[in-house]
Amino acid sequence: MAVRRPLVLGPDNVPLITDEREAAQDVPLAAFSAMTHGRGPQSAAILESLAAALQTIDPDTAAVLAQFTESCLVDPQAQQIWRDLMTAINYFFRHEVAEKVREEGREEGREEGRLEDRAGMTLNILEWRGIEVPDSVRDRVRACTDLEQLELWAQRAVHATEAAQLFEEN
Repeated sequence: MAVRRPLVLGPDNVPLITDEREAAQDVPLAAFSAMTHGRGPQSAAILESLAAALQTIDPDTAAVLAQFTESCLVDPQAQQIWRDLMTAINYFFRHEVAEKVREEGREEGREEGRLEDRAGMTLNILEWRGIEVPDSVRDRVRACTDLEQLELWAQRAVHATEAAQLFEEN
């Protein structure tokens, strides 16, 4: 009769690897270390050592390990650290995780661009109409992150006789 014992990997039997040289000696073990200890106080050091170690192996294997690590990280802070580390590594950009990060960045950039355009338009309308725009008004308009509010202020700018009227309720 054969006895079978399952091998269970967990924090008690997977080493915590925070040294880049140690991680480079056994990159798959470093990946398991990151997955196992990724939500602890040393998660940043573990992920940084793994990211450095991934650059020492072939790009295809590194990409698989990078993606596997990404899918196993449950802590949002560790996930963000990992994404930030991976955006700097070229092979990462060929994979779906990288595409997701890039798309998030593009959408964030589009939203930021819309806000800047709307704020600029509001201030330009006032200036084109010869209305003096104090720094306090300019700063408040540029700091706004609500597109609907900026749209309302742009509409008010068309009829305002002074810049402060943007903020008055009708």
